[in-house]
Amino acid sequence: MQSYFEEERGEELGDLAAWGVLDLFMTQLAPYIYNQALRDARTTVNQRMASMEEDLFALEQKLPKTSR
Repeated sequence: MQSYFEEERGEELGDLAAWGVLDLFMTQLAPYIYNQALRDARTTVNQRMASMEEDLFALEQKLPKTSR
């Protein structure tokens, strides 16, 4: 973070200030990042479950036709 502020903004950021900025980002952004990660995981699980369901249907045996 210190190098980012130095390179991108031309500002020198001390250790204490860097920890303060990090703490601010974590408290403000962490819930959004966490919730997005859960949405991404949910999407992945749903895609895999759909794929497994297709695989299971493909394993079903064909039943002989009965005459009535």
